[in-house]
Amino acid sequence: MSTEAIEQLQTVRDWLRYAVSRFTQAGVWCGHGTDSHWDDAVQLLMQTLHLPMDNNVPFLDARLTLSEREQVLERIERRARDRVPVPYITGEAFFMGLPFHVDERVLIPRSPIGEFLATEGEPWLSGRPVERILDLCAGSGCIGIAAAHVFPAAQVDLGEVSPGAVEVAEQNIRRHGLEGQVRAVASDLFEKLDGPYDLILANPPYVDARDMATLPPEYRHEPELGLAAGEDGLELMGRILREAPAYLSEDGLLVGEVGNSQPALEAAFPSVPFTWLEMENGGHGVFVVDAQTLAQAAPLMNG
Repeated sequence: MSTEAIEQLQTVRDWLRYAVSRFTQAGVWCGHGTDSHWDDAVQLLMQTLHLPMDNNVPFLDARLTLSEREQVLERIERRARDRVPVPYITGEAFFMGLPFHVDERVLIPRSPIGEFLATEGEPWLSGRPVERILDLCAGSGCIGIAAAHVFPAAQVDLGEVSPGAVEVAEQNIRRHGLEGQVRAVASDLFEKLDGPYDLILANPPYVDARDMATLPPEYRHEPELGLAAGEDGLELMGRILREAPAYLSEDGLLVGEVGNSQPALEAAFPSVPFTWLEMENGGHGVFVVDAQTLAQAAPLMNG
């Protein structure tokens, strides 16, 4: 630990500058909720010091105590040297403005499905009542819990195969006080779930073998179970498409995310007329398909 840094860096502003320099020097990769070394530094410092993420200018020239300086330096070094993403260091991530506990049992929230929820599913839901929602491959539960906030009258299931992730999801359900509306279910896809659902939000692993081999070091801290999906990235989404019709209500919707595997999905399922969402805030590879269309295409799906 640098004695020089501990002695000479005194204010929040000093440590933000130092963090940006270290992150730039180390070549850290930003892709877990931030897109710059500055944003990474702000998130790390403000969460560590329990200061507001926004409107924090009044605190920039505040001096840190010795114990605070030691903790900040240790966390900066974990980020720069060990390439640990900031949310795993602080234990907190945000999705649709909502806070979630995260650790290395779950992926860090970052799904563009949030844009679909931000519009309350319009125009696809057309204002129809949404009584039951499934967040499939839920991880931390961020998508399903956000959906519960958007649709407060809906019951929400969080389906997740990893026991550790189920524990994190349950912790987040309690954090948001949603025990009466949201439940976490240990399930291999639909195995332990009972439909029908009006809305299925599916964000399964979808990274293909080629992309897995070239991921930056930050992603190696995330559970491989939540990322890798075979040679073409469709190992789980293929199963979801074939099985979903049995779990959707008559006018239900399936919203799925496949990221870079979008071309592979279209090639593998030419009978499914996917509608791909245009993202205003970044991200890609999110489709919407309704239950009737999916059911009609089901006999033509391969394998």
